[in-house]
Amino acid sequence: MFLKQRDSPHKDNHNQKSSAGEEAASASTLDHVSGGTPTASPRVERKLEEQDLVAMAEEMTILEQDDKGRERVDESGETLESDHDLGKLSEEVDQFLGSVGNLEDKPSQIEIPSCVEKFAKLVELEIAKFDSGDAPAKWCHEIEEGFSVLHYVERISKLTNAFREFHQSEMVNKTTIVLQRAMMFFEDEFRAILEDYKSPNSESIDINNAVNAKGKQSQHLQQLNEEHDQCETQLQQPDQASSEEDQFPGYVPETVSKLKQIATSMIFCGYEAECCQAYSLIRRHALHDSLRKLGCEKMSIDDVQKMQWESLEGEVAKWIIASKHCFKIYLPGELKLCNEIFLENPSASASLFGNFTRSILIQLLNFAEAVAMTKRSTEKLFKFLDIYETLRDLIGSIGGFLSDEELTHELMSEITTARSRIAEAVIGIFSDLENSIKTDTGKTPVPGGAVHPLTRYIMNYVKYACEYKDTLEQVFHEHQKIDQADASRLESDNETETSQQAQHHQHDHHHRGGDDHNQSTKPSPFSFQLMTVMGLLDANLESKSKLYKELSLSYIFLMNNGRYIVQKIKSSPEIHDLMGDTWCRRRSSDLRQYHKNYQRETWGKVLGCLKDDGLIVHGKIVKPLLKERFKSFNATFEEIHKTQSSWVVSDEQLQSELRVSISAVMTPAYRSFLARFSQYLDAGRQTEKYIKFGPEDIESYIDDLFDGNPSSIIRRRT
Repeated sequence: MFLKQRDSPHKDNHNQKSSAGEEAASASTLDHVSGGTPTASPRVERKLEEQDLVAMAEEMTILEQDDKGRERVDESGETLESDHDLGKLSEEVDQFLGSVGNLEDKPSQIEIPSCVEKFAKLVELEIAKFDSGDAPAKWCHEIEEGFSVLHYVERISKLTNAFREFHQSEMVNKTTIVLQRAMMFFEDEFRAILEDYKSPNSESIDINNAVNAKGKQSQHLQQLNEEHDQCETQLQQPDQASSEEDQFPGYVPETVSKLKQIATSMIFCGYEAECCQAYSLIRRHALHDSLRKLGCEKMSIDDVQKMQWESLEGEVAKWIIASKHCFKIYLPGELKLCNEIFLENPSASASLFGNFTRSILIQLLNFAEAVAMTKRSTEKLFKFLDIYETLRDLIGSIGGFLSDEELTHELMSEITTARSRIAEAVIGIFSDLENSIKTDTGKTPVPGGAVHPLTRYIMNYVKYACEYKDTLEQVFHEHQKIDQADASRLESDNETETSQQAQHHQHDHHHRGGDDHNQSTKPSPFSFQLMTVMGLLDANLESKSKLYKELSLSYIFLMNNGRYIVQKIKSSPEIHDLMGDTWCRRRSSDLRQYHKNYQRETWGKVLGCLKDDGLIVHGKIVKPLLKERFKSFNATFEEIHKTQSSWVVSDEQLQSELRVSISAVMTPAYRSFLARFSQYLDAGRQTEKYIKFGPEDIESYIDDLFDGNPSSIIRRRT
C-alpha cells in the first residue's frame, strides 16, 4: 500500500500544525506557468507570523461553514464523495490554470472561480483524513493505481505559483498552508517507507572465522613456524554474494516506484531539500547499520592509536571485508536505488550519491590512514599490505559503477593518497627490518652450530612477504619513482659539484650506475631490497660464526644457516624469481666451500695419523711409531666422535651428505692402513690395545655424527 493508513506517531503534531496556532513547516516551491509546465521560483517563507496563520485558519473555517449545504458535509466534517468532487474540480482547476497561462498581459487582479478555493479545501481535508488514518479503503486503492493525491497536490503548487505571479497574496497564503500540510505528510510517508527496508543477511559471512584466519599469519611469524598458514579467506561464496546483492538495498520494485512518485512530487512542489535530506539521512544510517553488522565500527585516530596490535589486527580484517562489500555491493546498490527514485531529477541523484559516497569513503579511509600512523613494527607488514591491496582494488571497483568522471577522479585521488601513506609505512618496515639485522649483535653462539633464530625469522618473514610479491613490487616501484623525481628536482635546482655528488650517491644507493646494458639488467626495486636484506643477513652470520672457538664448528654453523636459506628460497618460487639463478648458484658454491673447509679442518688431522711417513726405515717397520700412530688415530677419532655427535645438522640431506663424504674419505683410508700394518702388531693384547675399530665401526660411528646427542660414547670393538 502506497500511503499507509496508520495512527502516525506525528498525528497529533499534524493536527496541531493544521490548526490556527500551528507553525508552518518549512518548504520550497517551484514556479509554474499556468497550463502545467513547472518552472523554478523563489522559496516561500515557511515560518509565517502567528497572527497571519490564525487569520488564514479562521477564513478556511468560515469558507467550510458557508459551503456546508452545497458540499454535503456530514457531522464529522468529512466531505462525502470527495474523490468524485476532486476529480471534477481538478478539471476545472486545469482550465483555470490554462486560461491564466494564456494571458499575454498580466493584470493586477484576476477573477478566481470558486472551484479553486473548494479544490484547495478538499485537498487539505483529504490529506488530514488520510494522515489521521480515517480515510476509506477505496482511497488507498485509487492512490495505489493513479497516485491521485500527488497530482492534486501538484495542482496546488501550480496554483500557488500562478497566484504569486498575479500578486494574489491572500490566495498564495491559503494554498501555501495546504501545500505545507501535504508536504509534511509526504515527507513523513517518504521517511516511513525508506525506513522499512530489509537489512542484508550478514550471517552469510562468518566474521570471526575471517578475522581468525587473518590473524594466523602473524602468530606463525612470531613462532617462527616454517609452515605457512593460508590467511586469505574468501569473504563469501559466489551464490551468497549474488544473494546479498539481490537483497540490498532491501526494497521491492513496488516500493521503489512509490518512493519515486513521492520524491518526484516533492521536488516538483519545491521541497527538494527536505526530500533529499530525508533520503540521505535514512540511507546513510542504513549503510552504516550494514557496515556495523560486518563488524566495522566508526573509530577515531586516537581510538586506533590506543589499541593493542592483536585487537587492531582483527579490526583491520573486519575493515577489509566491510570495504570490499561496500564498493562491490552496497554503493552500487545505493547508486541504482538513487537513480531509480530520482529518475526525473538526475542532478539531485548525482549530488545525493556523491555526498553519500564521500561520507562513507572518508570513514573507511580515515581508519586506513590511522592504522598507517601507528608505531611501525615488522609484524604489521602483512596487514598493511592487505590494506594496500584493498585500497588498490577499490580504485578498480569505483570505475566499474561510477559514470561521473569528476566524482570518480575525486574519490580515486582520496584512495590513492591513503594508499600512498600505507606504502610509506611498508617501506619504513623494511628499513626497520634492515636495522634489526644490523643491530642483532648477540655474543652467545647457538649450541651445536644449529640454525640461528635470526635466520629462521628473516627467512620465514621473507617467505611470507614474497607471497605479496606483486604488491611489494608495485609499492617499491612507486617509491623508486618518487626517489627519482626527487633526484631530478635536486639535479635541476642545483648544478653545482655538491649536487652532482648527491645525485651520484642517490644513484649508488639504487644501483643505477653503469652503462645502458647494466641499466637494462638491473634487478627490480623489490628484488634489490630483498638482496639487500639477504646481504645483511649473510654478513651477520659471518660475524656470528666467529663466536665459535672451533673453526670446524663455525663451518658447520655456516653450512646449517646457508642450507636453510637455500632450501627456503628453493621452496618459494616467488623468492627464487626475485633472487635469480645467479645468486642461488653463488650461494650453493659458498656452501660447497664451507663443506670442503670443514672436512679439511676436521678430518685432515685424522688422515694424518694414517700416513706411512716414517713408519718404514730401511725396509723395516718402526713398531713404536706404528703403535703411536694407532693410538693417535684412536684418540683423535674418539674426540671428534664425542664432540661432533653433539653438533647439530637438522637438514637431513646436508647431514647425509656430510656423513657420506666423511665416510668416503675415512673408511678406505683406515681399511688400507689396517691392511698394511695390523700384521706387525702382536696378536692378542697388542691388537686389542691399539686396534680399537674395524672399518665397519668407523662407518657406524660416522653415522652418529651431527645428531645433537652428546651422550653417544665409543664402545670398544668386540
